[in-house]
Amino acid sequence: MRAIDLYAGIGGWSLGLRLAGVEVVASYEWWKPAIETHKGNHGGDFGPVDIRKLNLDTLPTNIDMVVGSPPCTEFSYSNRGGSGDIAEGMKDLVRFFEVVDRLKPRFWAMENVPRVAEVLRAAFADPDHILYQYRHLRPNIEVLDFSEFGTPQARRRCIATNIPFENLKAYQPMLPKRTLGDVLNALAAQDEVVDPLWGVVLRKEQLTETQAEPALNSEELRMNREAKEYHPIYNNMAFPDPIDHPARTITATCTRVSRESIIIADPRSRNSMRRLTIRERACLQGFPITYQFFARSFAEKAKMVGNAIPPTVPYLLALAARGVKPDDFAGYMGAADKLVLPDKVSPVTLPDKEGRSYPPTRAFRAALPGLRFKSGMRFELANVTDGMSTEWRIRFFFGQSKDIREIDLEGDASLELKHNFVISPILESMQGEFAKAASVINRTDPESLQLAWSHRCEGIGPYDIVDQIGALASNLVSRLDAWLDAVARADVADYVLALAEGGVKTQKLANRAKLERNAVAILAGVVVGEWFNGLHWHSERLAAA
Repeated sequence: MRAIDLYAGIGGWSLGLRLAGVEVVASYEWWKPAIETHKGNHGGDFGPVDIRKLNLDTLPTNIDMVVGSPPCTEFSYSNRGGSGDIAEGMKDLVRFFEVVDRLKPRFWAMENVPRVAEVLRAAFADPDHILYQYRHLRPNIEVLDFSEFGTPQARRRCIATNIPFENLKAYQPMLPKRTLGDVLNALAAQDEVVDPLWGVVLRKEQLTETQAEPALNSEELRMNREAKEYHPIYNNMAFPDPIDHPARTITATCTRVSRESIIIADPRSRNSMRRLTIRERACLQGFPITYQFFARSFAEKAKMVGNAIPPTVPYLLALAARGVKPDDFAGYMGAADKLVLPDKVSPVTLPDKEGRSYPPTRAFRAALPGLRFKSGMRFELANVTDGMSTEWRIRFFFGQSKDIREIDLEGDASLELKHNFVISPILESMQGEFAKAASVINRTDPESLQLAWSHRCEGIGPYDIVDQIGALASNLVSRLDAWLDAVARADVADYVLALAEGGVKTQKLANRAKLERNAVAILAGVVVGEWFNGLHWHSERLAAA
């Protein structure tokens, strides 16, 4: 069988097809580093091509299979919150189907982000849609989790193809589920490294892309933990990543501090953690340990690996297209004898180092411990700075993504509560703790705190302030829980709803039930937030200004 690979990237499709006995006679890609990696592993000689402008008359003939992964940026929900330019992305989908319709191969398959499944289904059912003209290609469209096909990564992707999915899924019983731990343990072998998927063996000194980053420092650990366990909008993630499950999706862009980064325990140092090496990422993406990555930097290699399609499902699709029966399927290890190191191995690119310098206007935002309500509601400490002066404020947000609201923490509520015969004794009992927290905060000032956060001086940092305020809020919540009876709790709930409504009652108040359910903690957060925002720590700076 002869195939062409559109939007070929670093060769995930080409590798899967080649290992299944399909000859890839032409590949098309525009990004030069991806092309160099493709050529370095598969041979051939092709240059950057804008597939949208490709002259279809130059395409090879007698093609049995067309595959490809058109750019997914405009369709991805991670791109500007899912607000990509669908019309722009559609141009590549149209081009792919135009090539398929032109060459009329026996088989074709396209991969993209999950959102494309709904886009395609709607398009092929709409006579006014530009893709409707290709409905005769009779696409089967599903969103597959690659971890269910033996890839050690929970990667959900849309596959559109004319290959029956039941033929693909018939191989599943012969594909054991692989985990992040399987990959880490295999690559940590001391003498010979056995590929955890494909079974090919290399001597340890032959294994490339094993350079590990420095362990995450305490600040980076805190920021990663906050982003994963206490993100103000998205659901929680485990931290560090569990190794007894398939890894989370390997992404193309991530930094030492990001929600997307996979964090593991660093075996080189007790109680430390690090991000993945390029080889670990590549193995989780299903690339064999023989595969080489030709790029100028660690970040560029991470991008090309994260953008790639794992070659595992393409391998299965090609076997299904060739009519290989499940009884004749030997798993991925059946292709081990076809995997060898290329003549040229990839250059060493040192990984990222820990951040040591930051702009003077470095932004800070963190949820307060003890006042975390998961998505849609949060108390946070944040800064506003122009590099000369800095303001640090606590704010409270609640609502939904398209209707975020805020309760002003300017001191009015605390003034009212001081005259409340139920609440005021509790606040009086906390005066010593408020004074103790103030003494810690007063060891710095807004500008010094910003300097510490931008690594321009030593001293108290914003997370120290966050923890002080969070501890204060937790203590106040405990006092309120111990003192308030059912009637007082109902009054607190009414009061919190009144604050949220801002004097304008509405039945459509966002997160109304959640506000009522967490009213005691929210009241504590309002008190603590107004206390912090009213400290002389702020007013002295303003007076000086």
